[in-house]
Amino acid sequence: MTDLETLSRRLEGQPPGAVLAAALDLWPEAALACSLGLEDVALVHLASQLARPPRIFVLDTGRLHPETYDVLAALRRRYGLPIQLYFPEARAVEAFVDANGPNAFRDSLELRRACCRIRKVEPLARALAGAPAWITGLRRAQGPTREASRLFEADPAHGGIVKISPLLDWSLAQVRALVAEQHIPYNPLHDQGYPSIGCAPCTRAVAEGEDERAGRWWWENPEHKECGLHRRPNPGAQP
Repeated sequence: MTDLETLSRRLEGQPPGAVLAAALDLWPEAALACSLGLEDVALVHLASQLARPPRIFVLDTGRLHPETYDVLAALRRRYGLPIQLYFPEARAVEAFVDANGPNAFRDSLELRRACCRIRKVEPLARALAGAPAWITGLRRAQGPTREASRLFEADPAHGGIVKISPLLDWSLAQVRALVAEQHIPYNPLHDQGYPSIGCAPCTRAVAEGEDERAGRWWWENPEHKECGLHRRPNPGAQP
């Protein structure tokens, strides 16, 4: 069994491409979760440089920005890699909207989390079924909910599979520089004050000096700003 703590320390400070290559040597069947944000298009580019790229998938919640779909098409054209789409279960979406309304996620934290479970968490579980590990674009600097992350860590929220975050210690400026230098297709909303982009009704531009994820679910407290995809165990927190 791989010692994830030792592996994280050994690769700390290495370029993300080296971390990604080492991860795929250990877990060739790992899957790359691509949100089509700045970090994830950078990871798709790095994956394209490998002899055997990982499986890449996107969670299509049905409420993404039009610009986000344009990035998906551009990535497919640029790299020629298969990018799978996973959708929420239609009946679950219909039942939630019928019972609560299309924008009920703004009414309470519980309803927002329920919406995210239907549109993101459950499709992610299907996308990761059978995978030994998954690759994410998490960075520590994105906010307080991500500061304790490691390059490699067990993910109890998804059956204990390995979670790999090659960009963990990079700044937003470093990611932007890589995207610019390599002419990687990216979402133009990033140039309009959106450092983090999710579903259209749950994302806004941030003001100068605000936290990178301040524009995600901006009506909630900072410690709640996760959709459930990257939930960390915390005995004192609400589930």
